Formats: sequence, C-alpha cells, structure tokens
Amino acid sequence: MKSACPSRREALAELDRIAPDAPLLALGQTVFWDEPMKAGVALAAREEGSRRRFIAGVHDTDYFAKLPSTKGTARYQVFPHNDTTTKGLWSAAAEFSTLFGSETVVTREILQAAGVNLAKVTRRRADALDQATEAWGWRGIALTGSDPQVTAETPLGPLFPILHETLRDAVMSSLEVLSGDHRDDQAAAAERLLTLACDAAEDRTISLAAYYRSMLPSLLDMVAAEPVDAETTTTSELLRFNTATSGRARFELLDLFLKPESRLAAREAYDGAVRGSEMYTLDRFGSWAIPFDLVVPGHGRGTLRIAPKAVIVMTPKPLFITLKKPISHAGDLAAAIERKLGPECVLVGKALTLIGMLAREHVFVFHEGASSYVHRSRTMHRLLAESQFPLDLNPILRVRYEPWEALRTCCAWLKLPEPFRRPFGVDELCAPSFAARRQEVAADQTALLEKLGTLKRPLDFIRFLSESIGQSWITLAREYEAIHARLEQLDRAIAAVKAEKRAIADRLRDAKRRRVEAEVAKGEHWRAKIFEKSPDPVALAEREHLADQVEGIITQIQHLKREWQERQTHQEALVADPEVLDAHERRRNIEFELELKRMRLARQAVITASGLDKAGHRPSAWWFALVCPDGTWFRETLRTARFYLEPLL
Repeated sequence: MKSACPSRREALAELDRIAPDAPLLALGQTVFWDEPMKAGVALAAREEGSRRRFIAGVHDTDYFAKLPSTKGTARYQVFPHNDTTTKGLWSAAAEFSTLFGSETVVTREILQAAGVNLAKVTRRRADALDQATEAWGWRGIALTGSDPQVTAETPLGPLFPILHETLRDAVMSSLEVLSGDHRDDQAAAAERLLTLACDAAEDRTISLAAYYRSMLPSLLDMVAAEPVDAETTTTSELLRFNTATSGRARFELLDLFLKPESRLAAREAYDGAVRGSEMYTLDRFGSWAIPFDLVVPGHGRGTLRIAPKAVIVMTPKPLFITLKKPISHAGDLAAAIERKLGPECVLVGKALTLIGMLAREHVFVFHEGASSYVHRSRTMHRLLAESQFPLDLNPILRVRYEPWEALRTCCAWLKLPEPFRRPFGVDELCAPSFAARRQEVAADQTALLEKLGTLKRPLDFIRFLSESIGQSWITLAREYEAIHARLEQLDRAIAAVKAEKRAIADRLRDAKRRRVEAEVAKGEHWRAKIFEKSPDPVALAEREHLADQVEGIITQIQHLKREWQERQTHQEALVADPEVLDAHERRRNIEFELELKRMRLARQAVITASGLDKAGHRPSAWWFALVCPDGTWFRETLRTARFYLEPLL
C-alpha cells in the first residue's frame, strides 16, 4: 500500500498518548449502512503498530423507526423519504441506499429558490412533489402503528422478508450500475452479500439487533477484503444497569445527576447545553426527570424520573418503583431497579448524555458529520467542569473519507443512473473518469442551481435552455416566442379595448351624474313654478326644456351603454377566438413543460452535488465489496482518509 495520509498517523499517535488503553468503539443502528466502513480504522491502527481493541457494536437501544400518522395493514412497510408525504420519516435501523444514493431530500425550499412554481405544478399533478423531492436511491423501513419498539426488542421473524427484499433491491440496482470485464466478480460479490444476509437469519426467533451483531464480523471482513480483528457488542450490553455494573466509569455522568452535591449543577449544565435548540430542557420531560432512559425488557423505553419517594419510568405504560429513602447515587438507583424490574434493564443516555457515558471508557469512531449534536454534549461537559464536576473523557476519532476520488484506482465501468447522466454528459464511463470529473460536475451543478434561481420569466428560462442545454429546445423556444409575441399583440389589442371601455365608463358616470342633476333641477322647477300654481307660458316652456334635457341625457346614457357593450363583445370575441384559445393552451403546456424541466434540473443538481457529497461522507460499506471485490477501492479510500481527534471538553 502507498503511504497513508499523514493525518492518520498523527491522530493515532496522539490517541496513543492521551488515551492509550481505551478501545475504539464503532456503533451503528444497522450493518447495511456506513458502520462496517470503520473496519478501516481497525486496519489502520494495526498498520501503525497499535494493539488497541476495536469494538463494532449495534446501537440497539434506540427506537426502530418512526413515521408519524402511518397506517397500513402490514406491520412493517418500506418508504422513500421526501418533503411531502414522508417528511417526518426517521428510519436508521433499517435504511438502505443504492450505489451513489443518500438520504438527501430535495426540499421544497430548494425547488422554490430554483424558481419552480410549486403551485402551478401541484395544480396539474398533485403527486409531482412527492417524486421531485424524494431522496434518490434511498429506502427506509418503518413500523406502522403507534407502539414504539426499540431495536433490541424488534423480532427478526416478521421483519426479515421486507428487510431482505429491500436489501436485495438496493444491491441489484447497484449491480445494474456496473459493467465491464469484472461484472461476473461483482455479481458473485452481490450474491455473497445476499447469501450472508439470508444465512444469518436462519433463526428467525432472534431480535434484529442479534441478527445484525451476528453479521458484523463477516461484513467487516467482506468490506475490507481481509480479516479484521474486531469484537462485537450492543449498546444494551454495554449499558446494562444493575448492582454489578453501576460502579463502572460509564455511569459516572449518571451519578452527577443523582448525587445531592452535584445534581443541580448537572441539571443546569444539561439545560444550558440544549437551550436554543429543538431539544427539550429537563422540565419538558416532567418533574424530577433526568436525561437518561431506561429500557425495560417487555415494557419498552422511557425517561427516568427520580422523585424523593419513587422512581418513575415513562415507558408507554409508566412503571413505578417505591423508595424507602431518596436516591443519592447510581448504586441506589441500580438496587431499586433490579429489585423491582430485574437485572437486565439498560440505562441509556439521551442524545447529549450518551456520548459522555461511553466516551468515559471508549474512543468513539465517528465519520465526519455524524452525530451533529456532539457540540452540545461538549458544552454540557464544559459547564460541568466549570461547576467543579469535570469528566475524564476520551476524544472522538473522526474519519473523513473521499471514496469518489478513491475510485481512480478502481477498474470498474459505471452505467450512470438517470439523474447523473446529463450532469456528467455521458451514460457510461470508467471509474477513474468518474473520480476525475466528480468535483467539477458538482461545482457545475451547484452553479446551475444558483443560475436557475435568476431565470424568473419562462421566456428567460427557455432561452437559457436553448442556449446551454441542447438544440432540442431551440425549436420550442422559437415556437414559444412566436406564441408569446402573438399573445402580447392580443394583450395590446385587449388593452386598447379596455382603455376604450374605461373611457366610455367615465363618460357614462358623468352622464349619470348629469342626469341626476337634471332630474333635480326639473323637480325643483316643478315645485317652484308648476305645482299648485298657475304657470305662465315661460314656466311651461322652461319645464319642457328641462324635460328635454333629461331625455337627452337618458338617450346619451343608452348610447354609451351600447358602445360599452359593443367593446365588451369585441373583447370577448378577441379572447374567445379559437386560435387565441389554442395559443393560450399551447403556451400553458409549454410553460408546464418548463416547470417540469426546471424541477428536474434542480433535482439532478441537488442529487449530483450535495447528494453525492453526503453519500461520500457516509457511504454504504457493502458498495466497496460490490464494486471492487478485491478491496482496491476500499484500500485507496482508507489510504487517503483523514483522521482527526475531536475533544469532548
């Protein structure tokens, strides 16, 4: 192997200095995503002469999957992730991505910023945004109904058929991307992966977590294309809480929330760290709540609330443990829980506190960008230290991969999936060409996305398409411009008619005003000179004159109304002309085509730029075994990976 990235050696050497005995811990909710990539960290440590233990674990104490308001006859269903019908989907324990795919939702905000008229699109196609915003190449399985279920207690039996089917779909669609001389080896690798997934499920009575754990060693070896020295575990094993385990260093953070001398400072540190975020402060969890959950076999998971005379576990059906004396440290709590609920309960920190629990004895291995709330955990640890309650925590070992650039060493050929063909300008290319062009293509697509936002008018956009996208748009651009000119001429004609109508309406209002004035004058003359009087000829002549004035104005009003109606009829005739109606319909259809094209270009830009970036930061590990079964791609990705330490204080 060529020399490794200098940061790797430096980071591992620094880790040896500050945390020489702490094992590396790689936790993931599924084995079918990026976690087995961390086999490379174990190999790197071995190459640097380290004997540090590497532990690969299944994070099985979180909920299996959530999708608000999900209904269906099947208990488990597979869903895409979009910005409409599945916007609230969260699925980490059973998510799958085809090669190049990621959970990158093309949000409505992105489409609007690119100039897409969402209202116009949805009026004609109600489901268009479901497809346009969908994360490309990603699928997640969710539990239907309202009863939450942690992965440790999710039975494999009813889940496996849809789990295996979804995995197979992801693997086979990835295999369709591959071509060239090594296609047989790649197909064999796909079959080995699917066979491994089936063989591990021979006992369908086990849990999903046990299934994943049984697969981990083989998957690590398969991805790395060589044996990986690794131990396996689960968070339910690491965090089992009873009288025999409560004294371990991983529960020291818990102790700070229980001891009378530190509990107030601990609560204030936690609340201070989450304040200003979407995370709840402790009062939102109920009186006496601490930021830890208890997983109780057969009852589920719930927040712990430590009252003076009782412990309440907020499982779906709350559990109560009465106390003879208040809880003052972790040992007291463990004894109370074990007495009432047995020794198999698991005490797991909420998002912020889980890091501080396990980092006390382990070095977390995180890919760059994973666990975005770590900075809030760090804030909590700092606030605790400022209150004179410091924790001795190991740093996180962060790993940044550049897998797309590492494809330069791979001899595979790639038949690009549809969203990538126009941005790359080809349907098929070799892996080194993909690696060489990927960043430039991403930059082009980012610039395109920004450009789309400046092309507000359909005419501007269609001219852009005809000039920069392809010759096929030139004819349509000419047609649209001709229709646009014809309808602009019509608009001018209609505007002229409307101006005439407004002028007539002004004259009509004036005539109506003068009629009222004439009627008033006629009435006043009647009362003054005619009514109950003996009018002379002059008075009678004046009355006749006033009457003639009224009649003349009435005649004028009638004439103006006819004039206005003639203009209205002419306007309606202009608008209702079959050629005009056809032109309007044709323009609407062209503009709708433009909206669809704009939406498609924006979607492709997001998938090709930020989507590929995110897929590169957290690639599905089995991609490497599939594309380069001999380990070439994986080894180059590992060689060029950047390692760095992230302190937790």
